[in-house]
Amino acid sequence: MPTIEFENVTKLYGEDTVALDDVSFTISEGEFVILLGPSGAGKSTMLRVLNGLTQPTEGSVRIGDREIQGNRSEVGMVFQEHYLIESKTAFGNALSGALSRNGLVQSALGMHAESDKLTALEALQTVGLLEEAGQRAESMSGGQKQRVGIARALVQEPEIVLADEPVASLDPKAARDVMRYLKKAATEQDLTTITSLHQVNIAREFGDRFLGIRDGEVIFDGDADDLTMDEMDRIYYGSTQDDTTIPTGTTTKEAGEADGGRRA
Repeated sequence: MPTIEFENVTKLYGEDTVALDDVSFTISEGEFVILLGPSGAGKSTMLRVLNGLTQPTEGSVRIGDREIQGNRSEVGMVFQEHYLIESKTAFGNALSGALSRNGLVQSALGMHAESDKLTALEALQTVGLLEEAGQRAESMSGGQKQRVGIARALVQEPEIVLADEPVASLDPKAARDVMRYLKKAATEQDLTTITSLHQVNIAREFGDRFLGIRDGEVIFDGDADDLTMDEMDRIYYGSTQDDTTIPTGTTTKEAGEADGGRRA
């Protein structure tokens, strides 16, 4: 399982929009890392760079001894929007994670190896949806759909899983369920996992390590014990003044709306 290394990564959009500003850090294999920060801080850009969807303007990103260039099959992605095929079953959607192994034509014709089918069923079991394998996505709840999205990423057999605001549109119970299954999958399969979250309290429940991002820079790197209210104020507001303390339950979306940060 490879480590991830950001080395002096800068990402510009256009000539003057700085999404990432000389970012450097290393993530060890098997870590469960949560990205925190206001809207526009650069969290999504960081994940896109990791997935090879966006190339850095300067610097490099390495997975193990290989520099990221283009989309990587060993990196699984869980999106905020589920991007499921609504008319397909949970099993069919999960099985689409094997596309990189089978090719588009074979997948379209339903020509899947028995090993891939078994992997899809195991992935659905991991996220607690084995009994719903035959249920169409269109009849599933938002939380169930997101768990199918996790299963699809697992079928890809990745070394790294990235999740971009995977519970942003869910109620607190469904959000915790999704995060619980994501953490379960990461632990059972020893996957290096990086997810951005809006919900601060939920992040603290599940994260092993936190990267606080503001204006494209990593300004905090630590565990839950290090993530004090002063640090939270600094991440979301750029200060530690008592009158800006984030109330219990505040989400990063709310913090972002109070912040004038740059979009990323």
